[in-house]
Amino acid sequence: MNMSTWAIRKPVPSLAFFLVLVIVGITGFMRLPVTRFPNIDIPIITVDISQSGAAPSEIANQIIKPVESAVSDVSGVNHVTATATDGHANVVIEFDLEVDTDRALNDIKDAIAGAQDELPESATEPNIQRLDVTGQPILTYAVSDPTQSIEALSYFVDEIAARELTSATGIGKVSRIGGADRAIEVELSPERLLALGLTASDVNTQLRQNNIDLGGGSGDLAGQEYSIRALGSAPTLADLAATPITLSGGGSVRLDDLGTVTDGAEDPESFAMFNGQPVVAFGVFRATGASDLTAGDNAKARIAKLAETYPNVTFALIDDATRYTNSTYHAAMETLYEGAALAIIVVFLFLKNWRATLITAVALPLSIIPTFIVMQMLGFSLNTVSLLGITLVTGILVDDAIVEIENIVRHIHMGKPAYEASEEAASEIGTTVVAISFTIVAVFAPVSFMSGIAGQYFKQFGLTVAVAVLFSLLVARLITPMMAAYFLRDGQPTAEAEKDGLLMRQYMRVLAWTLRHRAMTLIIGLAIFTGSIYSATLLPTEFVPPSDTGRAIVSIKLPPGSLMEETRASARDITQLIRTIPEVQTVFVDGKTSEASLRIGFGSKLTRDRSSFEITDELSELLSDIKDLRLFVLSEDGTRDLTISVLGDDVERVSAAAKSLVSAMNALPQIEGASSEAALVRPEIQIVPNAELAAEMGITSAALASTLRIATIGDTGSNVAKFNTGERQIPIIVRMEADAREDLFRLAGLRIPTQTGTPVPLDAIADITLSTGPTSIERYDRQYRTSVQADVANGFFLGEATSAVNALPIAQTMPQGTAIQASGDAEVMGEIFLQFGLAMGAGILLVYVVLVLLFSSFMTPVTILMSLPLAIGGAIFALYIYGAGIGLSVVIGFLMLMGIVTKNAIMLVEFALEAMHKGVDKTSAMLDAGHKRARPIIMTTIAMTAGMVPSSLAIAEGGEFRAPMAVAVIGGLLLSTVLSLLFVPSLFSVVDGARRRVLRGLVERLGANQPPNHPQ
Repeated sequence: MNMSTWAIRKPVPSLAFFLVLVIVGITGFMRLPVTRFPNIDIPIITVDISQSGAAPSEIANQIIKPVESAVSDVSGVNHVTATATDGHANVVIEFDLEVDTDRALNDIKDAIAGAQDELPESATEPNIQRLDVTGQPILTYAVSDPTQSIEALSYFVDEIAARELTSATGIGKVSRIGGADRAIEVELSPERLLALGLTASDVNTQLRQNNIDLGGGSGDLAGQEYSIRALGSAPTLADLAATPITLSGGGSVRLDDLGTVTDGAEDPESFAMFNGQPVVAFGVFRATGASDLTAGDNAKARIAKLAETYPNVTFALIDDATRYTNSTYHAAMETLYEGAALAIIVVFLFLKNWRATLITAVALPLSIIPTFIVMQMLGFSLNTVSLLGITLVTGILVDDAIVEIENIVRHIHMGKPAYEASEEAASEIGTTVVAISFTIVAVFAPVSFMSGIAGQYFKQFGLTVAVAVLFSLLVARLITPMMAAYFLRDGQPTAEAEKDGLLMRQYMRVLAWTLRHRAMTLIIGLAIFTGSIYSATLLPTEFVPPSDTGRAIVSIKLPPGSLMEETRASARDITQLIRTIPEVQTVFVDGKTSEASLRIGFGSKLTRDRSSFEITDELSELLSDIKDLRLFVLSEDGTRDLTISVLGDDVERVSAAAKSLVSAMNALPQIEGASSEAALVRPEIQIVPNAELAAEMGITSAALASTLRIATIGDTGSNVAKFNTGERQIPIIVRMEADAREDLFRLAGLRIPTQTGTPVPLDAIADITLSTGPTSIERYDRQYRTSVQADVANGFFLGEATSAVNALPIAQTMPQGTAIQASGDAEVMGEIFLQFGLAMGAGILLVYVVLVLLFSSFMTPVTILMSLPLAIGGAIFALYIYGAGIGLSVVIGFLMLMGIVTKNAIMLVEFALEAMHKGVDKTSAMLDAGHKRARPIIMTTIAMTAGMVPSSLAIAEGGEFRAPMAVAVIGGLLLSTVLSLLFVPSLFSVVDGARRRVLRGLVERLGANQPPNHPQ
C-alpha cells in the first residue's frame, strides 16, 4: 500500500499533520524578518590606524606595508585591501567563507600585536573589529535647532539621539553625518612665542601636564580613610585662559597673553546639507539579523518621542529605505497572490470542475505556508532573493496537484467511482510525481551550495524553492488524492468524454508522422538545439537589471587642494540646479574637503509620471555643462557601472598604465566618462632638512615633524590636553593662529627647538618647496592599485562594455609590471555566472542520478536530459523581444526551465515505459503517452505561464528584477512544451532502440546473464 492509498483510507493523520504545519508555518511567517537583501556572514576584519598629519605616502610605507606583511601570513586570508589617506590607514582583510569570524578576529589581533613595534610611535592604537555587512542606513534624518550651536547639536546626536535609538529593538548603530565636535581652541601668536622663547609644543605639553585632575592615593586622618585627589584642571574657560605657562629662562606668562583662547569646534572633516541648508544628519542602521521594517518602525517611534521631549529640535526625514523594502515585499506577495489566482483559473478552464479546481487550489497554501517555518528555523528572512524563490515556485507548486487531479478526473470519466479512481490514478501517477519533484529539487538545491559570496546570497533562494517543492510533493501524495476520493463526484463514461478535440487530433497526426520519420524529426530537433545554443550568444550580458528605487546619487569632486568652503558652495549651487527638476523631492549632501555625494530622492514610482531612468537622463544632461568639476551620476549603491583595477608593484607605473587605459576606453562607443584616480594629485609643501645642520643642532626628523604638526593642526590622541566640564572632557587644540598657518613665509620662520636650548628658524635647517602628492594610495594583495571607472553608454549592457575593454590592445598587453583585474559589478557578475554554471552542471548530474534511481536505467534518463536545451531558444527570443540581456534573474529563470522541461519529458517517458512493460509496442506506447499526457502537460505549462504574467509586467516596485526572469520563463515554457510533445517521443524511441541493441550485443557477445522474462 503506497502513501496515497494510505492517506485515502486513513485521512485523519494527513489532515492533522498539515493542520499543524499550517499553524506552525503561519507563526514562522509572522516571525520572519523583512529585509532588502539576505543576512550574510562574511568573515571580514577591518584595521584602522591613524597618524595625525602624515601624508598618504608615509601612511602606505610606514603603516600599511607592515600591517599587510603581518596579516598576510594568517591562515585563511583571501584578500587584503588597504587605503592610505591623510593621517589614516584602513586595511580590510577578507577571509575564506569557511573561516569562523571570531577566530579570524583573534588571529588578526595577534598578528597586529606582533607588528606593533614596526609602526611609528605617533600612530594610534590599531582599531581592529569585524565588519558587519548590514548595507546602507535604513533611515537618514537631518537635525536642526536654532537655539543650539553646531557643536552642541552634534553632541545631541552622538550622545542623546544615538543612545535612545540604539536601545530600540532591531537597531544596530547610529552614524552621524556632518557636524563638528566641540573643542577649546588655543591659537598662538608666532611673534609672542618667539619673543618669549616658547614653541607650540611647549605650551601643549605644559597644558597637558598641569590642566588635569588625578588621584593621589589615600590616607588615614583622624581615624578615617580619605581618598587623595590632585585637582589641577581649570573650572572655567576664563581660568584656563589665565593658566600660567612657565618660561625657559624663569618666570611665567598667562596663556591668553600668548594668543586667543576660545570655546569653538575642531576643524570639521565633513559637512551635511539638506535641500541647500546646513544640517547635522545621522543614519540609522539595522542590527544584523533584524528586520528592516521592525527597525525602521522602532526608530521612527523613538524619533517621535525625542521630538516631544526636545521641542526645539526638528527631525527631518531625508531618506527612508524601508519604504522601498516594504513596497518590494508587498509587491512580491501581491505577485504571488495574482500568480496563484491565475494558475487556479487556468485549471478551472481546463477541468471545468469547481471541485477539482478547489482541490488543486488547496495545494498552494499547504505547500507555501509550511515552508515559512523551515525558513525561520534556518535563519532566513523575507528578502529580494527568498521572495523571488517563492514567486518563482508558484506555478510549480500546483504542478504536482494538477498532474494528480487530472489523472484522477480522467479515471472518473472512465466511469469509475471517485474513491476507486483516486486510488488507482494516484498509484498510476506516483512515480511520475515523485520524479518531477525530486528533479526540480535536484536542479535548485545546488544553488544553495555555491561557493563565495554568491553562495551566501543565494543559499536562501535554492533551499526555499527546494523545501516548497518537497512540501508540494507531500500535498500531492497525501492531501490531493484523499480530497479527490471524498470530495469529487462519481462519473459516468460518455461518448463526449472519449472524443478528442480538433487540437488533440491535429497533435496526434503530427506525433504519428514524427514517429514514422524519426531521423527527419531528430535532424530538425538538432537544428533547433544548435540554433538555441547559438542564440544564447546573441544577447548581451548584464549583472542586475536597473531598478526604479526612486533615488539617485551624484558624485562631485573638486580639484585636489580645494577648501571645504569651495566644496560646500559647489554642492549648494548644484543642489539648486537639481531641484529645478519637478520630480525631485529631496537633495541631501554628504561632503568632505574636496568631494561630496548628493543623494536625490524622487519618491515612489507609483506617484510619478516618469521613471527614475528618464529623470536620471535629464539630470545627467542638466549637469553636463558644469565645468571644473568631476561630476558623475552614480547607481543607487554609489558606484559607477564599470570598475577595473590596475595592479602593479610600482605606483608610478600603475598610475601611467591607468591613464593609458582611460584614454583607450574613452574611444570606445560602449564607454562614457572613463576616469582614473591616478590623475588626482594635490599640492603639498615638502620640507627636506639639511642632514648635517640638523645633526649638529640635535634636531631629528621626527622632532621636526612633531613640531610642525602641533603648530599647524595641533596634537592628537592622548597627547591632547583636556578641559573638564564636569560631564565631558573637551580637547584643547593648541596651534599657531590661522594667519600664521596660512602664510608660507611665517611658517618658514617657525622656531624649532634644539639640544643647545636656542630654537632656530625652520628655513635655516631645511629646504621648503612646493610640490604635489597623491590624494590617496590604494593597495590590493600587497600591490599598488589604481581604479579606472566608467559608465556604460546608453543602449549597451555591462557585458558588452566589459568585452570591449578586454579586447583593447592595451588591455591585452599591459605595460611591464602591471596587470588589470575586473572589479565592482563586472567582477561579481563573472563570479556569480561561473558559480551558477557550476550549479547547473551539478544540477544536471543530480537529475541524472535521480532519474537513474527512479527508472532503474542508465539510458532512459539520457532521453530526458537531451530535452533540456529545447527551452533556451524560446527564452532568448522572448528576451530579445522584451529588450533585456542575460542577467542574474534570467539565469535563475533558466534554472526553472531546466526543471520544467525535464518534467514534461518525465511525464511522457514514464507513461510509455509503463505501457511497454505491459507488452504494448514502443510506437503505440508513445502515441498513447502523448495522447494521455498532452493535456496535463499543457495545463501545467499554461498554469505556470499564468503564474509568471504578474512578474513579467514589472508594475510594482522592485519588479524590474523579476521581469526579465518571468519573460524568459514564459518564452521558454511555451516553446519547450511544443518541442517536448513532438521531439521527446522520437528521441525516446531512438535511445530506447539503441539501448536494446547495446543490451542484445552484450548478451550475445559476452554471454551476460539477465533476469527471466526480461524485455529486450
